[in-house]
Amino acid sequence: MNTTLHMFPYQGNDMKSPSQCTQRTISLQSPLGKIQVSGCENGVHTIQILMDVPPAERSVDASLSCVVTVSNGQEEMGPELQHCVEWLQAYFSEPWTVGRLPLPVFHHPTLHGDAFTSRVLHTLVRDVKLGETVSYKRLAEMAGNPRAVRAVGGAMRRNPVPLLIPCHRVISSSGQSGMYMGGKGNHLKQWLLTHEKVKEED
Repeated sequence: MNTTLHMFPYQGNDMKSPSQCTQRTISLQSPLGKIQVSGCENGVHTIQILMDVPPAERSVDASLSCVVTVSNGQEEMGPELQHCVEWLQAYFSEPWTVGRLPLPVFHHPTLHGDAFTSRVLHTLVRDVKLGETVSYKRLAEMAGNPRAVRAVGGAMRRNPVPLLIPCHRVISSSGQSGMYMGGKGNHLKQWLLTHEKVKEED
């Protein structure tokens, strides 16, 4: 089984470590409520879903836009943060298009190195596509350690960039959607799974 590491989009070794970065935070208003994206000139560090409002109701006429509400201006955003914003906007408005879009560069230590968490998250984003789900057990097998089901759950909790790395697609073996964001975001997980079933209009 191929468990090649270091395959996240990541800048070279000559850049600053994440702890030395000057980060900017952008706020977006999305169908899930406010989302904050933090990053630096080297890449995206974190995404936080603040759960400040209930998720938008789905209907034919509903707008599922995602707009920047707070930033220092597009010229100050940096290319990778801008890339992340554009990816999120596409995900919410036309989810079927994101499979053709490259991910922004990530710059968070959890996503790099030889740790099992990094391997699990890479396997998830590489192999579990939009509209698909995978069980914790199966993801452990895919990542090369069938006995590490609990560790897979821990990796999902440590995911610094939800949505981009789709931990909401990991469900229990029984078919139940399972917990999301420590149980506080279970309703968001179901919303996201339903959202990803939307097909491009003919």
